[in-house]
Amino acid sequence: MTPLGTEDPRSIGDYTLLGRLGAGGMGVVYLGVSPSGRQVAVKFVHGPYAQEEEFRTRFRQEVAAARRVSGAFTAPVVDADPDADRPWMATLYVPGPTLAEVVKKDGPLSPRELRGLGLGLTEALRDIHRAGLVHRDLKPANVLMCEDGPRVIDFGISRTSDSQKLTMTGQMMGTPPFMSPEQLASPRDVTPASDVFSLGSLLVFAAVGTGPFDADSPYMTGYQVMYETPDLEGVPEALLDIVERCLDKDPAARLELADLHRMLQALPESDAPAPAQARDSANRRPRPAPRNAGTTSATVAPGTRRRRRARTLLTVVGAALAVTGLFVGGSVYVLGRHTATASHTAPTPTASRTTATARAASLPGGWRPWKTNLRYDVKGVGLDYDSTGCVAAGTALFCGGTGFTVARVDAASGRVLWRSGTRPQNARPIGVRDGLVYAYEVRDSGTRRVVALDAGTGHQRWQHDISTTQEAVLYDGGLLTMSTDSAFVVYGPSGKELWEAPSLDEYCTASALGGASYALCSAGTEPGKGPVDLEKLGPGSLTEIATLPTGAEALGVFGGQPVFLAPQTTKEVYEAGYERPYNAILRVDLETGRVRRIALAHPLTGTATLVDGVVYFVRSNGSVTAVSADSGRQLWQKATDMEYLSVPAVSAAYKRVYFSNRFGRLLALDSRTGGEVWRTPALDDTGDKAVNIPPSVLLVKDAIVATAGDTAFSRSPGGPAS
Repeated sequence: MTPLGTEDPRSIGDYTLLGRLGAGGMGVVYLGVSPSGRQVAVKFVHGPYAQEEEFRTRFRQEVAAARRVSGAFTAPVVDADPDADRPWMATLYVPGPTLAEVVKKDGPLSPRELRGLGLGLTEALRDIHRAGLVHRDLKPANVLMCEDGPRVIDFGISRTSDSQKLTMTGQMMGTPPFMSPEQLASPRDVTPASDVFSLGSLLVFAAVGTGPFDADSPYMTGYQVMYETPDLEGVPEALLDIVERCLDKDPAARLELADLHRMLQALPESDAPAPAQARDSANRRPRPAPRNAGTTSATVAPGTRRRRRARTLLTVVGAALAVTGLFVGGSVYVLGRHTATASHTAPTPTASRTTATARAASLPGGWRPWKTNLRYDVKGVGLDYDSTGCVAAGTALFCGGTGFTVARVDAASGRVLWRSGTRPQNARPIGVRDGLVYAYEVRDSGTRRVVALDAGTGHQRWQHDISTTQEAVLYDGGLLTMSTDSAFVVYGPSGKELWEAPSLDEYCTASALGGASYALCSAGTEPGKGPVDLEKLGPGSLTEIATLPTGAEALGVFGGQPVFLAPQTTKEVYEAGYERPYNAILRVDLETGRVRRIALAHPLTGTATLVDGVVYFVRSNGSVTAVSADSGRQLWQKATDMEYLSVPAVSAAYKRVYFSNRFGRLLALDSRTGGEVWRTPALDDTGDKAVNIPPSVLLVKDAIVATAGDTAFSRSPGGPAS
């Protein structure tokens, strides 16, 4: 990293810049830090390119494509603004030298290191291809060597270490020594098999220190890639069959990623010499002669037909390569549906698949995968709530969205059956009960009310003004909220007021725990400034049950007892990305008021959700921790590498924990072990509010329904292949 110069900005977006990581034809890459302290690599486009509409269009496409890729062996996109005066994109900063730098400094990798490199890159390509993309520029300079495995970087947004240019429409893309034959011949028609060819070339480079098609000129390199056998002299015997099959000129004959991963796993895990093994001569291709051996084929003599053919073809190859000056940046291409096949996805563990396929999925009648836009443009400004998404009643979905209060969505097809209201925006409905959908609505005067809509037609049945700062909750006795004069009030299905209870001279909120009505009150006029009193609400009265620590957070009920989290500290930190740590689970005995404290093994942070006796802590960085609500014991922890996950939805039948993220990815974890079962690519477009709106996920029977940005969508519990 080099220090910032006088011409460099000091911040981009919300990121403070620390120095330059590199510069290339399209822009500069800076090391930045977010307000929470997370380091990112910020790619900042040069000013002249920002004025070209074609570039801006391409940049938006590339950002969208890169966002679709998220895996343990890729650097995920965390932020971007392709519409800024000078577009930029931030990816998670991954410290480590490139493979090119490692080999240049320390020489070829050992067998053990080659095995780890191959497995990591195969898994990275699996994630890239699963997202429907082809990397097209897998080369040593685009592989970072980190302590926990390699990372594939650079999806064609800008260039860093090698100053290669991002190219415009119609130009060839890639780096000739690591391009596939079909990429040279027909660059816009490549398939995932092209990346497999590049991986074979990269493994040879890592094993020997030179590529299998190196030549004195880029034109000769292109010719060798297209027509000559690779030079594999010095490649370890155990790796030979793998790289030969990756480097087959015929894309259809190359290894599939699943087979490649299996073969790499079978390689020795240590650097100890392996016993010699005879390979099947019928399946083994002839080993190419070393460089400078005088001939590459027993049937072609130097200086005769071989040379004449080379001169003719070099003219063609040279003309094609000259279009881009050869050194052209890599790009990401979105694949059509016919190319993103199951053969490019990682095998699902047998144990996990057995559970999921032991029973047929229970889906709404006529169900199919669907995607629906929840944006309805109208005039007026509504409210944005932190709680967004849908609620379900049977197979009917009721969703909040932009420009309307509630929409009823058919859970089988995604078809919008009706919309109601124009405000507020992006608010999850309160709930559904007795044929009524309850939601908030903001009037032109600024007052807030709760409305009850007919679930079948969307017609408004009744409404009541309520407090502008308090939420309404459904419990077994009706709808509980606070009136405009700060009294607790309960409304029945007809809209009739059933009873009131006075509020205390404290800050109180309504809560429904286990179907019963409660108030959570703290001394003072602001929440979080004193101990929390759990009060039982009833007609005309509040009855104190227990006193909980300052900052205690209600989770729900388990074993008939309300469950809370106790914070490790009550200090307020007003900083983006801050997550309060919790160090204990609290369970309240309703009969005695006794509070049982269950200490956690170590403090945990993140959004906490209680489901079936398990508390799931979900951090913004994608880490998920499952803890027993009974004992406080950690059941499992998983670093998912998918940021901004929703609160979970748990399927007892499938033993799965489902999440969505802001870009429309779905993730399924095994609820018993935390192991990843499957994930889906990101959606092509989730609207312009995806970064600001929390995602959500729920189950309608076994069908998964999720929201991301302005989009609701549904997928099968079987994952991408179902």
